[in-house]
Amino acid sequence: MTTEKRVIKKYPNRRLYDTATSSYITLEDVKQLVLDHIDIQVTDAKTQEDITRSVLLQIILEEESSGAPLFTYDVLTQLIRFYGNAMQGLMGGYLEKNLELFSQMQNKLQDQTRQMMGDNPLTQGSNLWAEYMKFQGPAVQNMMTNYLEQSTNMFVEMQSQMQERTKQIFTGFPFAGYAGETPAAGESAPPAGKPAKK
Repeated sequence: MTTEKRVIKKYPNRRLYDTATSSYITLEDVKQLVLDHIDIQVTDAKTQEDITRSVLLQIILEEESSGAPLFTYDVLTQLIRFYGNAMQGLMGGYLEKNLELFSQMQNKLQDQTRQMMGDNPLTQGSNLWAEYMKFQGPAVQNMMTNYLEQSTNMFVEMQSQMQERTKQIFTGFPFAGYAGETPAAGESAPPAGKPAKK
């Protein structure tokens, strides 16, 4: 059964209206909904256009402009180069799968931490995980940044290898951009603009 998304309307004055609570909210509130794993859909109140992606990108832009960005210069430039590229669709799926795996790894780490704590009364009523992440957060974020950068570089390398193999496969076929058949021994290729002798 598909969970119904929480609809948020964006008005021309840029104000965001949460239809679930019948109240205006901020971009920070939208970010919190995402952190709480609540599926959202943001629509333009005037045109009814789905603008969810642009709002999410706005949140990412604000986070990237803060003191601890996820994306390095190299990752951003590589991502830009994939737009319009034949492998753009593959890159999107590749990043999505890698982020999913990283999220699963993060959840396992949290579960293991809770298991180690057990029923220790010293940890009852205290958000020990939050305290832990306060100090380890930068290290985890740095690990995530390196993970994204390495994943992107691996995909770029894979793309280069596929292009090189494609060239090798089609070398010998008279296609534009590839070497055609080589002249037989003792023959020379006809000058440019002149037909070959029959």
